[in-house]
Amino acid sequence: MNITLKQAQKAIEAAIVKSNELGVKMNIAVVDSGTNLVAFAKMDDAWLGSIDIAQKKARTARFFNMNTGEIGKLSQPGQPLYNIEHSNNGLISFPGGVLIKDHEGNIIGAIGVSGSSVEDDHEVASAGSLAIF
Repeated sequence: MNITLKQAQKAIEAAIVKSNELGVKMNIAVVDSGTNLVAFAKMDDAWLGSIDIAQKKARTARFFNMNTGEIGKLSQPGQPLYNIEHSNNGLISFPGGVLIKDHEGNIIGAIGVSGSSVEDDHEVASAGSLAIF
């Protein structure tokens, strides 16, 4: 199963609402289960450099079926995934990439958010991931 465009747009809308609540400008990317970009939004005045990061966060989460913050914990020196961020043409291994699941718990895509602190990025991505229903 894949996320639909309608669901991806709902995720982006919810992420924008959360961004506005936090007072931050974000780039928000939603990919399907095959890591293909389905929807993207760049809020006015969001950092240009965060466009690529948002997309890579979404893809990284889906590539390994875990939120990017979890991958970050496993990719520290001495941990089993150390240096993984150099694979797959570059991964992002800090928070802001979150899986999107359907009602049955099947992964249907992922959302990546970048433009503020990693804590804000994760909070915004989480809000988006929960809004598809």
